[in-house]
Amino acid sequence: DEKVSKFGWEPYTSKDVGINFIENIAPKFQLCKAICLNDRAIGSIMIYPNLPYDKSRSKSAELGYVLGSEYWGKGIPTCAVKQIVKVVFSELSHLERLEAIVDVENVGSQRVLEKVGFQKEGVLGKYWLLKGKSRDTINISLHSTDLQL
Repeated sequence: DEKVSKFGWEPYTSKDVGINFIENIAPKFQLCKAICLNDRAIGSIMIYPNLPYDKSRSKSAELGYVLGSEYWGKGIPTCAVKQIVKVVFSELSHLERLEAIVDVENVGSQRVLEKVGFQKEGVLGKYWLLKGKSRDTINISLHSTDLQL
């Protein structure tokens, strides 16, 4: 889905590419859950641990999520983020900070995170390369002490 991949990776071109992600990439996440509606996966939400050798960031992790475009605007990602935040700060109790790095043009994702209580911290200029172009991103985070879910 071109809309879904606008701010991330290239769209999956085959079922095999999707299966490769599930078998080889998803296991590297600290948490990776399907977002389901009526017993059908319509997206995923994951927690990326910081690098194990970087002890200075051992109390933080990164959040990422993706949802099929036909389900946008229905409150589904907000609900999924609220649920994963509860899980993260209870099951991974050593974590004090959950952050997301969002393309400055991805206003919808920024709104989702703000509804859950994430706070924008600043712009990271030319932070990542997306489809051959340097992109600015917003760093947005939630601390375990901020929880009001």
